[in-house]
Amino acid sequence: MSYFFQIVVSGIVVGSIYALAALGLVLVYKSSRVANFAHGQIIAAGAFITYFLTVTVGIPIFFAFIASMIITFFLAMSVERIFLRRLIGEPIISVIMVTIGLGSILDGLIYLTPFGSENFSFPAFLPQEPLSLGGVSISWTQLVGVIITFILIGGFSWFFKKSTVGISMRAVSDDQFASMSVGISVPKVFGLAWATAGLSAAAAGCIIGNITGLNFDTLHSFGIVVFPVIILGGLDSILGAVVAGIIMGLIQQFA
Repeated sequence: MSYFFQIVVSGIVVGSIYALAALGLVLVYKSSRVANFAHGQIIAAGAFITYFLTVTVGIPIFFAFIASMIITFFLAMSVERIFLRRLIGEPIISVIMVTIGLGSILDGLIYLTPFGSENFSFPAFLPQEPLSLGGVSISWTQLVGVIITFILIGGFSWFFKKSTVGISMRAVSDDQFASMSVGISVPKVFGLAWATAGLSAAAAGCIIGNITGLNFDTLHSFGIVVFPVIILGGLDSILGAVVAGIIMGLIQQFA
């Protein structure tokens, strides 16, 4: 029985990671109806920025984590402003092809750095002895990662349902022309959606990197791996991404 519960706990850990990684895709799709195929590269960039700030610059990992999210927030906003804003009103397939191209460019840039070919690990900052209860164990890194994941998911859910900006994003997703007629700036909403997705991608990258280690191929593959999650949970549903992520995690662990 303890073996069964251990698999369940492991499935929830993996599933919560999938949910957080999928969150950025959901945020972009909710506002622009675009699937971002460069999402995995942004996840990896967030993890590597945190590592660089922690190990090279010497910033404590918590502050490096916050700084990484801020940096990727503005990085994603800049990407949308420079490459994607001019495509507003164009066929969706054109925007998707641009995100695929952006992903390839980011791949090339990261492969030019040591992060593209070497493996790294974050410095240990939590107790190494796992927590154990009734024969079920979980590492501190996994536990903290799951807690942060659900805090972030809860925060983003509130943001979309209650904040003025979040409601504007939902309105643009439903009808761009009607949104413009009531004074909502569609380009600004798109920019904020991409920026928020970049922030969540950085958080996902940091948590994944702490649990699995920093390997570029592993990190950026999450951008593709989580597509089945958002398809199963609904392309524009945050709650659906959480449920689908946990289901996928449990299936993987029981397989």
